Amino acid sequence: MKYLFIVNPVAGKGKKQAEIIEAVKNCFSHREEEYEIYTTSAAGDAKQKANAAAVSGENITVFACGGEGTVFEVLNGIVGFDNVSLGVIPCGSANDFLKFFENSAPFSDIAALADGVAVPTDIIKANDYYCLNGCSVGMDAVVARDMNIFKGWRGVSGPMAYKLAVLKTFFGKIGVTVNLSVDGESPVKRDCLFAVIANAPYYGGGYKSAPEANPFDNALDFTTVDIISKLKVPKFLSLYEKGLHGSLDYCTLRRCESMEFTAEKPVPVNLDGEIIESRHMKFTLVKGGVKFVLPRPVYENIKNSLKVFDFT
Repeated sequence: MKYLFIVNPVAGKGKKQAEIIEAVKNCFSHREEEYEIYTTSAAGDAKQKANAAAVSGENITVFACGGEGTVFEVLNGIVGFDNVSLGVIPCGSANDFLKFFENSAPFSDIAALADGVAVPTDIIKANDYYCLNGCSVGMDAVVARDMNIFKGWRGVSGPMAYKLAVLKTFFGKIGVTVNLSVDGESPVKRDCLFAVIANAPYYGGGYKSAPEANPFDNALDFTTVDIISKLKVPKFLSLYEKGLHGSLDYCTLRRCESMEFTAEKPVPVNLDGEIIESRHMKFTLVKGGVKFVLPRPVYENIKNSLKVFDFT
């Protein structure tokens, strides 16, 4: 087994990278496995490096050391290669996917990761892209776009960047009109504050958009929020952050395997924090689409539930 650590030097304002690199070197000084540390220098670098490792045919675990953007690139470089597993070492401002686990601290423990277990994990196919955590369209996608701007400000954390982006969006037009189809049903025209397709519960720096989402259950969770008055938005967001929005009459939560939307003009779409614009996109569940590395303590904590889904 070989290990490749792809490090994004600017993720999370570069606060953790030196510490992680040193920890990797210390860990593998006592191990026989081969490892490589690669530091990215440009957008797309992580995907290219991960894909080159995958194409080599070696049995390899690729660790994305960064935030959602780094994980997104690495995932899209390795999907479809059975010889590759994906690991995540959080260096970003949010790393929301890891919030699914009750204790995410072991994901920063290099030894626990090196001795971890690669478990088949669901992912989302979004047209030609692949996502690990979740996707959205509407106000949330606009917020995610602006959040990336605020994250670059000194002293602004991931959650604070999200709140600032919400505030900015609040003073403009909110929501989007799209035709939505779930699991192949006839499209329905919806005026949405936003629509979310989720593989795990959290996004946007810790908002619990899909409280029941589980990346190991062979299903996706779909959340829609109808347009509401701006005066209601602050109260809604306070409930939404905690995952308590399911009982609101303007919210719909359901499980599915696919969601598709069309719009009259291109709208911002959030793909694990990466923003593109599109008039049409189809989101589809890929069951067990990537082998995701769980640190040994995390695996031991959830392995019984994994057996329920026949993943071990």
